[in-house]
Amino acid sequence: MNRKNSFEIEFFEKIHKRCPDFTEVVEILGGLYTKEGRIDDGLKMDRKLVRLMPENPNAHYNLACSLALKRRNREAIQSLSKAVDLGYNDIEWLLQDPDLDSIKSYSSFGKLASEIKGTH
Repeated sequence: MNRKNSFEIEFFEKIHKRCPDFTEVVEILGGLYTKEGRIDDGLKMDRKLVRLMPENPNAHYNLACSLALKRRNREAIQSLSKAVDLGYNDIEWLLQDPDLDSIKSYSSFGKLASEIKGTH
């Protein structure tokens, strides 16, 4: 872990401990954990964020990414579908996001991408 991320993780973990439902901190920690290769910890934060913000498309998108990184592809597609249903529409990022590489060959991924393209 590099020093910058180590400091940031420690900083946000302390805030999270005091304010466990602070959604911005949960989201930041999820991203930092994933960036550091702590996929299980990132997945835990992404699941928590979806519980705290069930109508947020980005929360479901982030959960889809963590699930895809864990090769839990069926669940990843389901979460991505929920993100799209809730309004996720960044087709450019969706198609290039390396976190989703394990599901990009699935026909259901292509259908979701087509659905987003159809809304633009």
